[in-house]
Amino acid sequence: MTKGFLSTHVLDIYNGKPGNGINVELYSIDKKRVKIKSFLLNKDGRTKEPILMGKKFKKGKYELIFYIGSYYKKINTLKKPYFLDDIVIRFGINNSSEHYHVPLLVSPWSYSTYRGS
Repeated sequence: MTKGFLSTHVLDIYNGKPGNGINVELYSIDKKRVKIKSFLLNKDGRTKEPILMGKKFKKGKYELIFYIGSYYKKINTLKKPYFLDDIVIRFGINNSSEHYHVPLLVSPWSYSTYRGS
């Protein structure tokens, strides 16, 4: 059994708060693109449990899609088309015994990510 897991966290730097209620999807993109799960971020901009862990957490290429346009539509007045709508972050896991954290700092016009801890 692996000890590693995947997590994420979104900070809305435009409104100065966590990304509450952002819809996110996780895909495996190794041989073909396969949807693993969909989830909503909580009031802290996180998930209650790791996104991926145990036997499902394995080496490979993955993709997280953050539906930012829908999130900002609910809390801000933005004109369509949105500058940023769906943010796609592709990343690789090469050690299934480590913690991979994919944070997202976002505004309606920019975003930044890195491998967190």
